[in-house]
Amino acid sequence: MTAFAPPERAPGRATIDLSALAENWRALGRRVAPARCGAVVKADAYGIGLDRAGPALWAAGARTFFVAHLGEGFSARRLLPKEAEITVLNGLEADADPADYVEHRLKPALGSAQELERWSAFAMRTGRPSPSALHLDTGMRRLGFDSLEALSAAVERDGAASGADLVMSHFVSAELPEDPLNALQIGRFEAARAAFPHLAASLANSSGIFLPQRPNYDLTRPGYALYGGNPTPGRPNPMRPVVTLTVAVQQTRWIEPGATCGYNAQWTAKRPTRLATLAIGYADGLPRGAGATDARPGAEVAFAGRRCPLVGRVSMDLVIADVTDVAEDAVKPGSRAELFGGGIELDDFATRSGTIGYQLLTSLGPRYRREYVGGP
Repeated sequence: MTAFAPPERAPGRATIDLSALAENWRALGRRVAPARCGAVVKADAYGIGLDRAGPALWAAGARTFFVAHLGEGFSARRLLPKEAEITVLNGLEADADPADYVEHRLKPALGSAQELERWSAFAMRTGRPSPSALHLDTGMRRLGFDSLEALSAAVERDGAASGADLVMSHFVSAELPEDPLNALQIGRFEAARAAFPHLAASLANSSGIFLPQRPNYDLTRPGYALYGGNPTPGRPNPMRPVVTLTVAVQQTRWIEPGATCGYNAQWTAKRPTRLATLAIGYADGLPRGAGATDARPGAEVAFAGRRCPLVGRVSMDLVIADVTDVAEDAVKPGSRAELFGGGIELDDFATRSGTIGYQLLTSLGPRYRREYVGGP
């Protein structure tokens, strides 16, 4: 049996503001009206905990939810009221029985002729047509029918029993408003809407909601923005922060100019430097490149509002911060550093660490103490 320290003793603390989550959903809902605003809760609600995020979003007014895998669909169905509509974005999984989707009232996003054929055959065999979505690939090249012609042919052949009530696609570059791919995808999706006018339509993800074309259609699918990520990179974040990540200082020390720190001596002090070792590392989801080296800058953390750089390579359980410019009595063993939250934006910390906020959130490991505030 694997044993972890009791959560109340963990040096890392993730404070999750469920009222901010709810307000982010409501703000997006107001923006996309009269379209419906769904909620993407895949990957354990982007790492914050589906068991708390799902009910909070339901209480805020969300009625349509999206997960990635069938197993996530089982969890969401168990945690949400029976009236919740849950779509499995990855579709009808190759080794899954359609009966599992039907039994748990899960809607697969059918993305190939084979999936549509299997779903329809089950419906005809059992006399139990159940809702599904039709997924058209308009440019991502991951999942979905690879052309409108292929989708139309499959629907003509097997669609009568499919129970399809939604046609959907996914943006490639919605976070870049000037990318010509956005207009190209919208055009392709408009053709699909014209071909299936009786189906509801869904294209916009978090960033898609903020595109000037307003491609909200009937249903939007925000994910990252709900959890405080910036859907408009390069512009002020319109969303409230949801997760604040802090960690305790384990030890402090002074080093002389020319001394190095961390594995492989990748960072060198240029002045008398005070270091604070923080009890967090890549085993906790901290990107290994978050620390500065002599060749490049890294991420920063905050002590009482003062930003301090991380230096040297991140190790499994520890990382080092340069706290020379902070008063000594403000940084000592037990003091807490903020990695991201109210003082440092999630996307800022992620960019300086060489990754994206999505990865940071979904990599929050089991060693953090999680504190939920503002819940229903």
